[in-house]
Amino acid sequence: MNYDVVIGIEIHCELKTKTKMFSGAPTSFGMKANTCVNEIDLGHPGTMPAVNKQAVRYAIMACTALNMSVDTLVKFDRKNYYYTDLPKGFQITQQFHPIGSEGYLDIETEAGTKRIGIERLHMEEDTAKQFHLDALTLVDYNRAGTPLVEIVSKPDMTSGKEAAAYVSKLRETLFYLGVSDVKMEEGSMRCDVNISLKPAGSPVYGTKVEIKNLNSISNVQKAVDYEIERQSKIYDEGGKIAQETRRFDEATQTTVTMRLKEGSVDYKYFPEPNIFPIQLDPQWVKGIQENLPELPDQRRARYMNEYGLGSYDANVLISNKELSDFYEEVCKVAKDGKIAANWCISELSGALSKRNETLSTMKLTAAHLGALINMILDKEISGKQAKEVFEDVLEGKDPKEVAAAKGMKQVSDTSAILALINQVLDENPQSIEDFKNGKSRAVGFLVGQVMKKSKGQANPAMTNQLLNEELKKR
Repeated sequence: MNYDVVIGIEIHCELKTKTKMFSGAPTSFGMKANTCVNEIDLGHPGTMPAVNKQAVRYAIMACTALNMSVDTLVKFDRKNYYYTDLPKGFQITQQFHPIGSEGYLDIETEAGTKRIGIERLHMEEDTAKQFHLDALTLVDYNRAGTPLVEIVSKPDMTSGKEAAAYVSKLRETLFYLGVSDVKMEEGSMRCDVNISLKPAGSPVYGTKVEIKNLNSISNVQKAVDYEIERQSKIYDEGGKIAQETRRFDEATQTTVTMRLKEGSVDYKYFPEPNIFPIQLDPQWVKGIQENLPELPDQRRARYMNEYGLGSYDANVLISNKELSDFYEEVCKVAKDGKIAANWCISELSGALSKRNETLSTMKLTAAHLGALINMILDKEISGKQAKEVFEDVLEGKDPKEVAAAKGMKQVSDTSAILALINQVLDENPQSIEDFKNGKSRAVGFLVGQVMKKSKGQANPAMTNQLLNEELKKR
């Protein structure tokens, strides 16, 4: 039987503020347990929350980038439940009054561009982190109160690929905005997927299953694909899908049951009494919206229009913001953006991987790489020589000084190259016969001999052209 797949995604993303959502306690990943928490985070009697202005700014930036309407009247609600990761016994959130609503994000699919609707974006505080051991559970309250935005998509996705593309695009957007470090492996961005199947064409949704806390984009796709297969098989065999929460087991590449959902939990929401509604200044909001940093789609289009890059090269650069920012600096010096892209994507990325380094730890400067590219373009050195020079440029050395020290200078003088060619042809009569007999490899051999005599300094393109002309004369 054929089924329609219905997928919606909820993403919790920690905001990159210096302090908590409602207190002055510092936010920090990896600090000693329970050292970044204060009385407000722990809900001590008599303490009062104060809204983090920077968190509101970041939320407005995210809403704008996701094409959402921004509510300038900020209201918070109290979500009540008792659990060890919630020290106050309630969470301050925006259940009824999200700061952002009715947005969208465009993703690329095999069928072309697809628009994924976004229902809401609201601000809230994070919970504490629990560590479950055999005999006890330990709680680290450092994370309690960390500013979060929750972004809820509409159920517009229909496959694992689309779900992964949406999460990837959203993650990329938030990272370029600078509102979060979006490190899924560290928990600063957490992904919950809701998925259900229904008979093809049916207007009635099937039973929804939630997959919690997916910690990588690849796992989003794997979990969804597995769940589609699992649910399809149950329906084909006449079974029923249980409404439940599942998790993805990386070891078995399957989803497994965490808990059943017999009904919706009543959190007894009510307006947060300790935070009065806040009317944002429309000019302040407008100033934030008009001064967003360049977003990935904008940068991608600029690379293709300004530098003549293809979509593949543009996407490779955009997917790594550090590399993309470095490329921007290289292009301020280099005369050709396409060649600069090739060097950044191939030679530079390869060197980083080989050396197990990052751009921030490397001695290489963008100005030096740009200058090296210009030396190739100006025919001062050959491409082969440039790769040799590059090894020293990686250590922070000036490419012109390196080339001079190595005695490198590309020979582009026609008479000088012709003299070398004729020497090589006189020494290799058999290669001339091979060429006349249609053996194309003879040309490559002869070019190699000319390059050898010139100690690698002859212009390769010019050598090839002049050699072919001389061969036809003999």
